[in-house]
Amino acid sequence: MPKRAKTEEVEEKEEKVEEEVNVDELVEDILGEAAAEAPPEEVPEGEIRLEDLEGVGRITAQKLRAAGFYTVRDLAFASAHELALVLGSEERAMAIIRSAQRLVNRGEEFITAKTLFEKRKNIEYISTGVRSLDDLLEGGIEVGSITEFIGEFGAGKTQICHQLSVMVQLPKDKGGLNARALYVDTEGTFRPERIVQIARARGLDPEKTLENIIYARAYNSDHQMLLIDEAKKYIEKYNIRLIIVDSLINHFRAEYPGRENLASRQQKLNKHISQLHRLASLYNLAVVVTNQVMASPDIFFGNPLKPAGGNIMAHGCTYRIWLRKAKEGKRIARIIDSPKHAEKEVAFAITEDGVTDV
Repeated sequence: MPKRAKTEEVEEKEEKVEEEVNVDELVEDILGEAAAEAPPEEVPEGEIRLEDLEGVGRITAQKLRAAGFYTVRDLAFASAHELALVLGSEERAMAIIRSAQRLVNRGEEFITAKTLFEKRKNIEYISTGVRSLDDLLEGGIEVGSITEFIGEFGAGKTQICHQLSVMVQLPKDKGGLNARALYVDTEGTFRPERIVQIARARGLDPEKTLENIIYARAYNSDHQMLLIDEAKKYIEKYNIRLIIVDSLINHFRAEYPGRENLASRQQKLNKHISQLHRLASLYNLAVVVTNQVMASPDIFFGNPLKPAGGNIMAHGCTYRIWLRKAKEGKRIARIIDSPKHAEKEVAFAITEDGVTDV
């Protein structure tokens, strides 16, 4: 048989095989026994391997992990669009998502409000270390949600972030979760020396406290989003129960100036906030972000400043606390948006020992 005719015949057979057989299964057959006998990917205790999902072979599992989908829970909360970018087919992406959701939800897609009320009684909180702030938030920083601190330079946003990264390490009976924090610094304002001061004031070993904070510096918005994607690798391995992004908006404002770039910026920012919401829900952890303020020239009476980020930030963050300076070195924290709190404010101070009551 002529070589060209033989090549065409092989190509026709390959196309037919691709139509009838799952591509991953075909590749695994080609790889042979070596691929079949490769050691399975390690997963946390109680988790289901990606390969055990219907429609997911070893090759697909490798692709998914490379794209940041490490667990069945990651797939259950993924969107068909982002998964289709990895798998090449939205139909296949939807099938895998539904398969993952059946395992994760186990028939609990709909529950009564009473059931939800009972579940929320078990929600955990991280104490801020300040009684007045804890009272304002009815317990502290809520796990499973995004808490946003807004304010001008020097209002105390970064100070609170430093303190929370220490407080989460305390035992539960002292207001912590006996866990670690992951700290993403976008402005270069994280200072380990400050952590040492706060740790000593709380009676903690400074060196051990520093070891329990996983730190990363984000140099642009893409790098910032990549770090949050990569965070999945560390959350369960290192018992991360608090993610801090200080500040969330900094790089987005710098890289997308002007009205002509506003739509692109907001779409990207929305995706980033969705990343954080997903991590908070999937891994039962708290997310704390800080936000800058901007002048609003159309306001003639009252506060001329407003939070940066527009409606995307307003709708994306669960609890929004505005910080401002007051007389005699005091700071004021005011809840400006919350699904359960009334608008109110309290005073606190920043001292050598950290953030404290007045």
